[in-house]
Amino acid sequence: MALLSLLVSKPSLKTSLLYLTSHLIPIIPSSPLSSHCTTSTFPLPSQSPPVPKKLPFNISAHAKTWQDPYHWMRNAKDPDFVDYLNQENSYAQAFMADTQNLQKILLEEMKNRLPAQISTPPERWGHWLYYQYIPEGKEYPVLCRRLETEESGLLKTLLNYAKGHFGMEQVLLDWNQIAEQYGYVHVGTCRVSPDHNFLAYTLDITGNEQFLLEVKDLSNGYIVSRSQVDGVVSLAWAQDSTILFYTVSDENQRPYRVLFTKVGSDEIDDVPVFTESNSSFCVDITSTKDGKFITVNSNSRTSSEEGIYLVYVIDATNPLDGLQRVRERVSGVRYFLEHHYGVFYILTNAPLSESEELSDGNYYLAQCQVEDIQSSDWQNIILPSEDMSFQDMDIFNGHLVLFVNKKSFPALCSVNLPIKFNSVKQLEIENLDPWFFPLPSNQCNIVPGSNHDFMNPVYRVVLSSPVMPGVIVDYNMSERIFSIVQQEKVRDISGDCGSCSLAYELDTSEHRDPLNNKEKNNLNIELQRWKDFSGAYCCKTKEVISHDGVRVPLTILYSQKAWQRGQAPGLLEGYGAYGEVLDKSWCSDRLSLLDRGWVLAFADVRGGGGHSLWHESGSGLNKCNSIHDFISCGNYLVSEGYVHRDQLGAIGFSAGGLLVGAAINMNPNLFRAAILKVPFLDACNTLLDPSLPLTLLDYEEFGNPQIQSQFESILSYSPYDNIPRDACLPSMLVTASFHDSRVGVWEAAKWVARTRDITCSHCSRSVILKTNMTGGHFGEGGCYSQCEETAYDYAFLMKTMGNSFQHSFSHLADDWSIQKFVYFEDEKHENSC
Repeated sequence: MALLSLLVSKPSLKTSLLYLTSHLIPIIPSSPLSSHCTTSTFPLPSQSPPVPKKLPFNISAHAKTWQDPYHWMRNAKDPDFVDYLNQENSYAQAFMADTQNLQKILLEEMKNRLPAQISTPPERWGHWLYYQYIPEGKEYPVLCRRLETEESGLLKTLLNYAKGHFGMEQVLLDWNQIAEQYGYVHVGTCRVSPDHNFLAYTLDITGNEQFLLEVKDLSNGYIVSRSQVDGVVSLAWAQDSTILFYTVSDENQRPYRVLFTKVGSDEIDDVPVFTESNSSFCVDITSTKDGKFITVNSNSRTSSEEGIYLVYVIDATNPLDGLQRVRERVSGVRYFLEHHYGVFYILTNAPLSESEELSDGNYYLAQCQVEDIQSSDWQNIILPSEDMSFQDMDIFNGHLVLFVNKKSFPALCSVNLPIKFNSVKQLEIENLDPWFFPLPSNQCNIVPGSNHDFMNPVYRVVLSSPVMPGVIVDYNMSERIFSIVQQEKVRDISGDCGSCSLAYELDTSEHRDPLNNKEKNNLNIELQRWKDFSGAYCCKTKEVISHDGVRVPLTILYSQKAWQRGQAPGLLEGYGAYGEVLDKSWCSDRLSLLDRGWVLAFADVRGGGGHSLWHESGSGLNKCNSIHDFISCGNYLVSEGYVHRDQLGAIGFSAGGLLVGAAINMNPNLFRAAILKVPFLDACNTLLDPSLPLTLLDYEEFGNPQIQSQFESILSYSPYDNIPRDACLPSMLVTASFHDSRVGVWEAAKWVARTRDITCSHCSRSVILKTNMTGGHFGEGGCYSQCEETAYDYAFLMKTMGNSFQHSFSHLADDWSIQKFVYFEDEKHENSC
């Protein structure tokens, strides 16, 4: 269901800003797990790992001086550095040579689970139906549309789609053609013009995230001729469909300026509209759902409530009239605007009165007339209930959609518009007769669909959980019914799925909202219609007590049949930065571990999402909390018997690599193996260099090392600076991308070089560095190439887990009927899979 996100033309107000947020988006005593080198149970390559050169280089800060002999790697163009990366790739290839057949088996499993056709159901926007699909045998999606005739309703369209009778289509954008032309493709933003005649999109063809702006004339399929503009981040159309607003980044990749261009005009230079001179702020633009206004948002980069926020509005019908500011910039106060027939709805945390202090991230909804937007007193207020908080909103012709956190779980509700206050100035959400969308479980991940059409009473979402493949659901807010439109197909799945189907067909049956009837029995009957694999896989959430007594959510996933208490290998994932929620949605690739008896666990450590205080308590001077949380979750998995005491692995992506790397330094015996993907490891040195892209913006998240207290905090956990000397570290797969503009390729290289230099010489031979010499921070991105990468990662884990390497296949004999063969060096192991 990841396809749906590519089509989004109107992002949610708060999440549209989170794209800018992640450039990465007391010590617990070590457990005496092993007194010998971890590499003793698996073969090592005959060749020795590369030994890079060391050059003297001193770094000084706050009266402290230390040496960094690998500082020279910062020059990624140095031929010696490129040669070193190639040597490391050769060593990684030699290390993984005995897993080639295993990788092939894993890859075949993952590809076989993919449906023959990957596509999204059509979604109406005006007179058009937009949809996407991945052509058979291709890596990337194709964005298409077809004109909807007046006599064909949406239900008929969906049924025709299910039967394959979908008529002629117009291809708007084919990612595969771009990839074949340039060798790499990453489409950042797509925006269809209000008259549906143009498609504006941003394109990265190198991996460095310097996105080019392109505009396609949909009437003839040609790219509109214009001077090249790169570094483009966000886009917004004016109502006349000829003026396009966009933001560009500075040399540090900070979106800082808004300009507009006239599509098809002979004018050479685009016109600047707004420039943010403060280097700590990013600029983002978006349109209100009805297209009447464009908002220009200048804000600090993280979701911290300590940030400062400023919003301007542009009248999209008269876009050359200039900007109008929404109130003064006040520290900690944030605004998110939508428009509905002359009325602004503002999601904000501003104090309700001059005597009231800023709330702890608790948002409420304000209403005011367009002409009163600069008023210091917004009179009409909608408040959440005591057990609820507002997170985001979306708006339509007849309905307001609120994203809420209800009793610590995500939820959605709609209220009818317009809202009449009469003589009452404050209302609670319960006073508005909200309809809470029925959801399958509290563990459900909710992702809004594109939902372009302001006039549509149907709200589309994608629901998913660790045990439920993504399901697209349409919620009819007028009739308060919902329809299951499509659920992700999963083929060749092993294990007893209970009442679950192996292949999901289109289900357009409508379900009455049981919450309206207050009938619990009806609720249970309706929720059984959600198809999941909870009969085959167990998913539970536990609360783990961290070092300071704080309870940390830990989601644990395992096979009901294959898992063995106290004997299972396990993999713990964490992120813990930028207020981002750890993704726990369905992923069929995980079945290759689960069906072999593995436990997969997700640690929602502090610094991540949930609420603002959770983020703040794991960032800046509090960053060590997230590391202790992660270690506590690892210890819990072992002590409670979910994972064997010597079979725990860890994985972290980007800023999550910092989390895992720091946890390994603090407690090297806890983990048997680890995977660090494009990891942020050289935190102190990177943050000390303000010339590097995104460094200044990261001061809010990790701290400003120019301030001594923050410098000492960063230095205390920076993974590169705290590698324990002479220690036996776990086996590690460290990945990097040469053109990564968010995390320098040298960070992973320096970490690996120093680990080999100062830790156990035998154990460090199982630390490998694999660098993508052509890609960027997000890798290649194609569906099959992602399977290949995951198969490689899983093969590394299975090899380095020692005895579990062979044991991990034993559970497949009862579940699969296909004979497969696994080869390791000169031994042949026949497994009934």
